[in-house]
Amino acid sequence: MLRVAVESAAGLPKKKLGSPDPVVSVVFKDEKKKTKSISNEVNPVWNETLEFDLKGVPLDSSSYIDVLVKDYETLGKDKLIGSAKVSLKDLASSQVKSLPVKNLALVDENGKNIGGTISMMIGYEPPAGAVTNPQDQQDGSMGGNTVGGEEGDVTDSGVPGVGEPGQKLRTRTRKRHNLANKPQDFQIRVRVIEGRQLPGNNIKPVVKVHVCGDTHRTRIRKGNNPYFDEIFFFNVNMLPCELFDETVSFRVYNSSSFRSDCLMGAFKLDIGYIYDEPAHCIMKKWVLLSDPDDSSSGAKGYIKVSMFVVGTGDEPPVERKEEDSDKDDVESNLLLPAGIALRWVTLKLKVFRAEDVPQMDDSITQTLKAAFGGQENKKNLVDPFVEAWFAGKKLCTQIIEKNANPEWNQQLNLQVKFPSMCERIKLTVFDWDRLSGNDAIGTTYLDLSKIASSGGEVEGETGESEMGFLPTFGPCYICLYGSQREFSGLPDPYDDLNLGKGEGAAYRGRVLVELSTKLDGKSDKPVEEISSDDILVVQKYQRRRKYCLCAVFHSATMIQEPGEPIQFEVSIGNYGNKMDQTCKPLASTTQYSCAVFDGNNYYYLPWGDTKPVISITSFWEDISHRLDSLNIILYISNRLQTNLSMLKSAVQSKATDARLVEIWLKLINQLMEDITSLKIPDLEGKPNLTTLDIQIKKLRDSALESIMEGAKRLFEEATDVTKCLCIIETWLDKLLQLAEEPQNSMPDVIIWMLRGEKRVAYTRIPAYQVLHSSYCEQACGQYCGKNQTVFMQYPMDNKKGLKIPVQIRVNMWLGLATEEKKFNNYAEGMFNVFAELYENQAQVLGKWGTTGLLNRSKFSDVTGKVKLKQEYFMPPVGWEWEGDWRVEPEKTLLTEADAGHTEFVDEVYENETRFPGGEWKLAAEPYTDVNGEKVQGLTEIACPPGWNWEDNWTFDGNRAVDEKGWEYGVTFPPDDKPKSWVAAEKMYHVHRRRRMIRPRKKIPGVKTATDKKDTGDAEGWEYSSLIGWKFHRQQRSSDTFRRRRWRRKMAPCGRVGASAIFKLEGALGVDMEAKVDEKGTKAEASVQQFGANRPTVSCTFDGPNAYHLRVYVYQARNLSALDNDSFSDPYVHVSFLHHSQTTETIQSTLNPTWDQTLIFKNVEIYGDPQSLAQNPPRVVMEIFDSDQVGKDEMLGRSTCVPLVKLTSGVDGSPKLLWEPVMHKNAPAGEVLVAAELILKTKGNDTELPLTPAKRGEKLYMVPQGVRPVVQLTAIEVLAWGLRNMKTYQLAPVTSPSLVVECGGERVLTAVIKNMKKCPNFQGNVLFLKVLLPKEEMYAPPIVLKVIDHRPFGRKPVVGQCTISSLEEFRCDPNATVAEVAMCSKMSLMAAGPRDLHVNIDDGRQHLLEAQREKEKESVDWWSKFYASVGVNEKCRPYLDKGYDTLEVYDYELESLNEFMGLTDFCKTFKLQRGKRESDSDDPAVVGEFKGSFKVYPLPDDPGVAPPPRQFRELPDSVSQECVVRIYVVQAIDLQPKDNNGKCDPYIKISLGKNSIEDRDNYVPYALNPVFGRMFEMTCFLPQDKDLKIAVYDFDLLTRDEKVGETVIDLENRFLSHFGSYCGLPQTYCISGPNQWRDQLKPSQILEHHARLKGLSRPRSEDNGNTLSFGGRLYCLSDFEANKKIHEHLGPPSERIALHVLRTQGLVPEHVETRTLFSSFQPTLPQGKLQMWVDIFPKSLGPPGPPFDISPRKAKKYFLRVIVWNTSDVVLDETSITGENMSDIYVKGWMPGMEEEKQKTDVHYRSLDGDGNFNWRFVFGFEYLPAEQLCLVSKKEHFWNLDKSEFRIPPKLIVQIWDNDKFSLDDYLGAIELDLHHLINPSKTPEKCNLSMVPDGTTHPKSDQFKSLFDQKTVRGWWPCYMDKDGKKELGGKVELTLEIVNEKEADERPAGKGRDEPNMNPKLDPPKRPDTSFFWFSSPCKTLKFIVWRKFKWMFIGLVVLILVLLFIGILFYSLPNYISMKIVKPFN
Repeated sequence: MLRVAVESAAGLPKKKLGSPDPVVSVVFKDEKKKTKSISNEVNPVWNETLEFDLKGVPLDSSSYIDVLVKDYETLGKDKLIGSAKVSLKDLASSQVKSLPVKNLALVDENGKNIGGTISMMIGYEPPAGAVTNPQDQQDGSMGGNTVGGEEGDVTDSGVPGVGEPGQKLRTRTRKRHNLANKPQDFQIRVRVIEGRQLPGNNIKPVVKVHVCGDTHRTRIRKGNNPYFDEIFFFNVNMLPCELFDETVSFRVYNSSSFRSDCLMGAFKLDIGYIYDEPAHCIMKKWVLLSDPDDSSSGAKGYIKVSMFVVGTGDEPPVERKEEDSDKDDVESNLLLPAGIALRWVTLKLKVFRAEDVPQMDDSITQTLKAAFGGQENKKNLVDPFVEAWFAGKKLCTQIIEKNANPEWNQQLNLQVKFPSMCERIKLTVFDWDRLSGNDAIGTTYLDLSKIASSGGEVEGETGESEMGFLPTFGPCYICLYGSQREFSGLPDPYDDLNLGKGEGAAYRGRVLVELSTKLDGKSDKPVEEISSDDILVVQKYQRRRKYCLCAVFHSATMIQEPGEPIQFEVSIGNYGNKMDQTCKPLASTTQYSCAVFDGNNYYYLPWGDTKPVISITSFWEDISHRLDSLNIILYISNRLQTNLSMLKSAVQSKATDARLVEIWLKLINQLMEDITSLKIPDLEGKPNLTTLDIQIKKLRDSALESIMEGAKRLFEEATDVTKCLCIIETWLDKLLQLAEEPQNSMPDVIIWMLRGEKRVAYTRIPAYQVLHSSYCEQACGQYCGKNQTVFMQYPMDNKKGLKIPVQIRVNMWLGLATEEKKFNNYAEGMFNVFAELYENQAQVLGKWGTTGLLNRSKFSDVTGKVKLKQEYFMPPVGWEWEGDWRVEPEKTLLTEADAGHTEFVDEVYENETRFPGGEWKLAAEPYTDVNGEKVQGLTEIACPPGWNWEDNWTFDGNRAVDEKGWEYGVTFPPDDKPKSWVAAEKMYHVHRRRRMIRPRKKIPGVKTATDKKDTGDAEGWEYSSLIGWKFHRQQRSSDTFRRRRWRRKMAPCGRVGASAIFKLEGALGVDMEAKVDEKGTKAEASVQQFGANRPTVSCTFDGPNAYHLRVYVYQARNLSALDNDSFSDPYVHVSFLHHSQTTETIQSTLNPTWDQTLIFKNVEIYGDPQSLAQNPPRVVMEIFDSDQVGKDEMLGRSTCVPLVKLTSGVDGSPKLLWEPVMHKNAPAGEVLVAAELILKTKGNDTELPLTPAKRGEKLYMVPQGVRPVVQLTAIEVLAWGLRNMKTYQLAPVTSPSLVVECGGERVLTAVIKNMKKCPNFQGNVLFLKVLLPKEEMYAPPIVLKVIDHRPFGRKPVVGQCTISSLEEFRCDPNATVAEVAMCSKMSLMAAGPRDLHVNIDDGRQHLLEAQREKEKESVDWWSKFYASVGVNEKCRPYLDKGYDTLEVYDYELESLNEFMGLTDFCKTFKLQRGKRESDSDDPAVVGEFKGSFKVYPLPDDPGVAPPPRQFRELPDSVSQECVVRIYVVQAIDLQPKDNNGKCDPYIKISLGKNSIEDRDNYVPYALNPVFGRMFEMTCFLPQDKDLKIAVYDFDLLTRDEKVGETVIDLENRFLSHFGSYCGLPQTYCISGPNQWRDQLKPSQILEHHARLKGLSRPRSEDNGNTLSFGGRLYCLSDFEANKKIHEHLGPPSERIALHVLRTQGLVPEHVETRTLFSSFQPTLPQGKLQMWVDIFPKSLGPPGPPFDISPRKAKKYFLRVIVWNTSDVVLDETSITGENMSDIYVKGWMPGMEEEKQKTDVHYRSLDGDGNFNWRFVFGFEYLPAEQLCLVSKKEHFWNLDKSEFRIPPKLIVQIWDNDKFSLDDYLGAIELDLHHLINPSKTPEKCNLSMVPDGTTHPKSDQFKSLFDQKTVRGWWPCYMDKDGKKELGGKVELTLEIVNEKEADERPAGKGRDEPNMNPKLDPPKRPDTSFFWFSSPCKTLKFIVWRKFKWMFIGLVVLILVLLFIGILFYSLPNYISMKIVKPFN
């Protein structure tokens, strides 16, 4: 049982309104328990006990509980106040039975401290029989738990312990969608802090960080726990989606080993992962290093890193540098997804096969084969293989040559650490090329977040969390999309599409894959063959069913470049692709048609009542169970979306509560009804089921259930509608997340527009949107059988949708062939099927016949290329002929372009030609239409009857033409006119044309000729001057060619209804017998026949319905400026189907009000009015900027849906709404429009709404009832002045004035006489009376224009600014005393006395002097700074004295809400000018306007007195001389500018014309330099208002680079009411470190503050101990109750005045943190600067003394280490005599000062591991006691100029070595001692062992460590160890004395190194080493005595005896012969 007694909380933050109602939930594993809530309390007491049943499972050391304090909400989700995490490790190890938790700090979602704490008690009873194991961690699988419930959602879902089933991925919210998809600046900052437990002995680690192709490396450090603390900046400019797929990789190398095996460990992570974290950062987390090649190896150590991604406009998080104690706990700060052990998993990707892979190789070799009699086979010219890429690993299948439908049947085993930080598996199919590089065929991604679930997605109230599932997918086909399929030998311009960049424009095949995940377990081979059983299993997933697709094209409009005839092709997969010869020919293309001008602006295809139809049959797997549920969820979310946007617009337009409740109830009821009535289909018995299907179904069911519960709760409990909005939005997000189907094997439907034979534009429509379902109506696609409007797009459009190729309205239906009868219910109109052919004739010598046809046949298809005969045709199976062949002319040639128009523009192109360089002459065909067809001349064209000319013929200069309207081109035969036109004439141009236009208008009531249809030629011939495309009805003299169309109707036999068309498969059966000649085979013939005679299907409608359309275009706002005068001249093209009209042009404005109604009197639309009402066509508005010369430029496009009225009785006018204007896919303003479409009944015009009032002759205004209701409003303008005006046309702006425009009214200021002297306006207040709409959403903007008055009466606009929202300036004019706009400092100028000085009484002077000197040592300004940021250990004496602290703001003073950006007196508006450059989004800023506005309503009755004016009593706008003091404290995280990743920063300040360059005081090699500098300057305000503080990087040889700068507007600080010119300290001191520095005493400032507020003067009584102000009495004792009273304080009357001032919300004494920006990356911060500024006007006398903020200096300390003895040292050598021994010596150094290594003498021949030394090391080091770090200054390389400064924790490394004379010394062991956390030594060597050394991962107990700086000296034994195979082995023990002395003590108690003089404190005697300890080389006698004699004594004696014996024998032998011979001879005898 686990019991948590929740006691109380303290210091919870308040809400905006009132206090919170706190409630605590405690989450343990998956269980969640709550306390009751306590109302309105920030210090709640609960005293409740929550019990958790452990179900017999004991706690393990990774167990923890999450504590969440939430604010209880009756409605909706409780809001998180703060959370904390408590580890239960101590309970688990059974060291304690209960765990008191007191004042545990609470953190918010971003891990920031909220200031509140919570207290509780946790008790634990282990289950019976549970064995506790304190070390239950397996190696290498560290359970990392994120600190504090990250994002607050992990904790809600509960996280399982390590290694349990149901492993969870983190549910992470993606924060990427709001980034624009264009290349932009990002900065990735990586800080490598330190390493832990790196493997190996005596290593020198270095970390390499690699990001986006850049690599940075740290400095080389020594040891297994190196401290780096280096920050690296990576700047990139790329697409966000590409950046988030890049990785950050850390690799740790051992620099001392060979390159081949020096990699020690690595770690990788997606940049997108970091971006999705809160604040886009990962702070101080440990990452686990592993061997990237060997998956089975365990942990390779840890490194601690911080990473953040800074994008445009992001604030980099503030990183607290001080060490947090808990951060040393590696385990709980491991960077892993919450609560998971990282495990090796194998992602098994089975790649079975692919189909429909397009041709990728040339067919040269194939044609050679064919020439030598081989079979040519174009289709299979591709050699595909698949590459899978994940987390940096890449695997490929085998290559299958020459096969478009390859079968690989291979399994790719990707081994990864899971859960992975990378999110997508990338699959690319490549075409292998032997010589050139491989070409990508197509790319697709498997997103792990969609095919795996952590189970944390669904948060039920029960706390029961869903079980997650590991990545699984398929078996299922994945479709590939990319560039067009048609092969050409030229380079493919759209190749990038195949690599997955951008939306693919064409289908490029499908791949059948399956993914499963296997936990643990190593796979042998990365690629293996799939077993035949698996291949059989996957067969059933490939069962196909027949699908039928029908599309009826209703209209194709808004065509801009007609050119050749146009047709549309619809394909799904490869079916219907007319250029691919592998599929059956299908009726998949519409007939070719020529475009017709719509009389205003665009062209359209004149299909009339005969709409082209395509029908395709295709074969796909049946995945209806997936797509049905997808469509159901989309249906629910679409309805929710519609209702939500209604609710939002109601809230925005401030609707009544009753109306809001009505909409809200409808929304909730509909949602609940949808979820209950629409069940997701069951999966039982469905084909193609996969594991993922079942898991996703579970996920969807539970999510819908939770939304349902939430909706019920809201329905019962809701009170405030606006609060519900965000809850409903989260539901909508959740639904949209569920509406993603990863296993969608059905390709999208792709519609291509072909101009001639060339593919021009496409659109992709997902198949499920048009799919019919038999499950239920809502499971059908959104557009199934419904008309939809589609804007097609160019493939890989660089202009991003600037031009629309065409807008089509199409009705599509896709369904199973078995359900084709259902299509009949959707089909409208009559479907007709015809076979058609053309009869061709040519004119030779005036006679028509077939002789001059050249290569044409008598009967052919429409292109004329394929020979046909009537008798070839045979109807397809199931069809029969109906009737006989008849001549039927092309319908489109009969429609008159002006039908249905009341106004029309006739157009004729005038053509001229010449020889290059010759004279222009009229062309052979001088007058043509847009397609190049000959027409009558200008004089011959008569006005048709029933029409009147409006104007004469004029040329159209509104295009890309020269001033006479001509455009030029070059013709290339066989064309007779240029393909492209340009506006500038060149010598080589031979053809030019211009467009002549003449408008005409219909005479009302007169019958026009169009009503009698032109029948054309009686025999149905069409004529053409050449054999080409363009045909016309009437014969002309120049015609040489004619043709007519024959058609024969077919009917289905025995079938009724439209669905019969699906039987039209294949070409019309061609009677082959007639065709076979000796040349080829039947098959060849059929291929040549292919596609020529597909039957044409069309749909005829009875008659059109006539509609009346009104479009109300009221106004637009925030359009882009495209003219040089900072404005545009906008007009709108409004187009609706094939009608378009244009509004008037409004000159020079970005916020035009057109107030115009466009009336389309007669719009003919075919089809059922009911279905039109459900899905009306959109009204498209394109806004253009009218230019005098050249082509009008587009400003943006917007659409709106008209309100459809089918019966006359429907009342209710449409409501004007702001529709967004898009330009190149980016927002470019808004337009306020509405539209209504009214069905006209036959011949009855009286029911139409009244015609609106006219403005001028032709323009209709927006009628009452639609236009906004207005009210008389006053706008007061405070025009203070202009600043920083840039030059205009190279001349400075000298005498500007300001024009303010709003709602059609305008007002001017006086002219500023001299900008240089005083740039303020005389007479500052202007007044405007305007009629403004009552509804805020319709309010027009205020436009400011600055006009310069130049010589000769020129008045150019030199800058403009648009203020779009007036909301913030609205005020109540009759409120209490208007806040006087008098500013405190300025009012002092007017206030008289000039002799104000701060007087300090002389009596105490001398006494203070002495004290002050003494105090300076211990108390400085930095003490105050550290006390304020809470680094208490650096400022103890200061805190004890109870002096002031200051505010340290993390942001600029201007961005703090409580000071209103210091713009309370007047705001600064940026003035802009000119045309925007194509890339940069920001227009040029050319100056600033300072001023403010007040907007309030005026009474309608002129008799009522108007309210009082708002701006009164303004300060004088004159120039002031001021003293400015700039204090620069320090910089944080500067961007490095040098190649070594560092910077040498210094400060440069400019103010007006003066500047200070502090180059001599640069700080070398620092990214966080402490400057501590104060600069004093004088300036004149307002001229010199901009104070620029820049940080530069010092370079000796090259130019100094600017790191970044920040600009402070001193004028705002000076004018603000918040007293920001000099912050108010906490106390009034007349001496000491916090001496008063303002010019005025607090009492004087308070007096002025009272005048400003309009209050009576403050009165002080009782010797200044009490003060009455603003109707309240203040006592000094109240303020100073708990404060220490020190000798520096001033008199009480001033002190109380200051205390009262500090209650008034003025700026306190502070340090602000300003962000630095540079022009190199204008949107990214380059670092921060902590600083503040004081401003003192000279007229008020001298200010007080400045603060001294010089940085602290390091103090010199000495570490004395006495090495006494060693013991148990490993005996490493074997002597000659076979003994084990070591020649021991000890080496020591302090990290960072490796060159000051010291070593003892050698204790030779230690036989038992003992060594005696009595040797002293002395290390001098610079130490910052305040920061507890050593300051190391040294040159990094000999060529460096400056010493680098490093701050390093003080440590001592002691190593034991074995001395070798001739080989390298052997390393025996080492210990690293942190002098701040010193391991307690043992008193005797016996007790000294490895258990004293902390483990590194576990958090050490505090009593285990002491600081040597507190203890001063310590003596004892420490173990030295070395690493062997990752385990520690004892190498010896060493007895040391450690002592720290400062410089003064070192002088008093000197001590020498080693045993040198002065050998004292203590005196070291030479060690008493055993006689055996000596060096054999230098002591030969001792060698003999101790080595030789001892060991070989008897051997020596034996040797001597042996030698004597041998000598004896030798002499014997020597003398024997002599003796014997003498004996024999006996000569003497």
